[in-house]
Amino acid sequence: MRIYIGTDHAGFELKESLIPFLRARGHEVEDIGAHKFDSLDDYPDFIRPVAENVARDPKSRGIILGGSGQGEAMCANRVPGARAAVYYGGTVDIVVLSREHNDANILSLGARFIEEDEAKEVVRVWLETPFSGDERHERRIQKLDK
Repeated sequence: MRIYIGTDHAGFELKESLIPFLRARGHEVEDIGAHKFDSLDDYPDFIRPVAENVARDPKSRGIILGGSGQGEAMCANRVPGARAAVYYGGTVDIVVLSREHNDANILSLGARFIEEDEAKEVVRVWLETPFSGDERHERRIQKLDK
């Protein structure tokens, strides 16, 4: 699967560890940036292009990172066709439901709240969880996209 990934400075280190993890699992990863640590960068510069690419490429997914993941998800969700879900710790069930019920195509990680191993496990589960395809969930997604 093609995965677009992007972050600002807050998620830079975690992004750098996720890329080889994803590639080792057979995914084609396109790193949108940041490509170097810059404490003054702005997340929309990297997050919006991830969301735009995912919206244009429906078989792809996106992973975005930031301090909390909240602003990043807000940014991504402004792009029609992007459906970003946030994870910043706690039960992995939330990412399962984001896929099964919402067909989330972008996972927003709160890098300041999760450790590397937890992030890798959550990403693995999220990527392996299919959308249920239930009519009620399809209907709701169509309403989001109107």
